[in-house]
Amino acid sequence: MYFLLSQQIHQLRGSRKPHIFLLGISEDPELQAVLFGLFLSIYLVTVLGNLLIILAISSDSHLHTPMYFFLCNLSLIDICFISTIIPKMLVNILAHSKEISYLECLTQVYFFMIFDRMDNMLLTIMAHDRFVVICCALKYTVIMNSQLCVLLVLMSWIIMLWFCLILTLLVK
Repeated sequence: MYFLLSQQIHQLRGSRKPHIFLLGISEDPELQAVLFGLFLSIYLVTVLGNLLIILAISSDSHLHTPMYFFLCNLSLIDICFISTIIPKMLVNILAHSKEISYLECLTQVYFFMIFDRMDNMLLTIMAHDRFVVICCALKYTVIMNSQLCVLLVLMSWIIMLWFCLILTLLVK
């Protein structure tokens, strides 16, 4: 999906499975090694940073508040979000392959859309949480209880899974 698609679906070696050819950044083998190292390091830093956030929030009981619950979920979504594109891109760089099957592409687009929209949804929920803190400070603990926080995240997941599934099936 990265640096997306050459808009053509080709038949490879007489097979009936459609493939999509990806447009890469460079054909230069020396530059591909540099790009592999760069993207791998960005991926590892992002995953480790988000795992540290989750670990810090989970280990400190003072951070078991709605804002940090949403922040922990946001870190998890960010790990999943970056894991939808970068690993396949790294494999393609190593294998010098520029093809992806149509089904793999749709699957990657589906998960990309889920995590992108969940990221936005969680940021919206976090903004609502801050709004409640500011506008209803005395009622905050009653309004934003742990059950409501879990329900908000769960409903966001359910809505996004179905919404993205419908969009992906419309493309197919």
